[in-house]
Amino acid sequence: MSIKLITFDLDDTLWDNVPVIISAEASMREWLTVNAAKVGDLPLEHFAGLRQQVLERNPELKHRISLLRHRVLMHAFEEAGYPQPEATEMADVCFEAFIHARHQLTPFPEAEPMLQALRQHFLLGVITNGNADVQRVGLAHYFHFALRAEDIGIAKPDARLFQEALQRGGVEASAAVHVGDHPGDDIAGAQQAGLRAVWFNPNGKVWDADKRPDAEIRSLTQLPELLRSWQ
Repeated sequence: MSIKLITFDLDDTLWDNVPVIISAEASMREWLTVNAAKVGDLPLEHFAGLRQQVLERNPELKHRISLLRHRVLMHAFEEAGYPQPEATEMADVCFEAFIHARHQLTPFPEAEPMLQALRQHFLLGVITNGNADVQRVGLAHYFHFALRAEDIGIAKPDARLFQEALQRGGVEASAAVHVGDHPGDDIAGAQQAGLRAVWFNPNGKVWDADKRPDAEIRSLTQLPELLRSWQ
């Protein structure tokens, strides 16, 4: 069957995510330093402990990473002595400082030309475990749909997320290809759901899992030609 749908991971596939998260964390800490110094001075280990406590009480938040971060912030404000509803209101503003900075990113230079070329021939979709919003990033017009684990409560490599993508695209698994950087979440997850999987590996890492990806690319510029060779 010919290929009709291409789905993409976002973080570390369409942009370098490490500097983005570092900047977002710094923006959140800066807000805390200015507006809630008692919370801003807390060590990272304390936030990690709060996160674990929240997850133990609310395991359904495991894949809802935005809500989880907000809940951790709220508890940190409460511990610091801020009453409700002030603690929740401060968590709202603090989280917005984080999420705004999280979307101040620059896609890889080849990402948009690649998406522009592919959308002329295929349906394009997003499957991400992160909390990036393609609307806020300015890429939404390339995609037929965007599935975020935090909106659905299911994360890659769970096959149900890929099956939801197939349903949104109205295609069988044999007509779909997923592109991502993570060997487990993206490659194994897609293959277990019956899709072909393309490993985006710009740094030339060695593949160390059992089943190999259906293809490997070092640059997004290679993807259109690869897909043509599969048609």
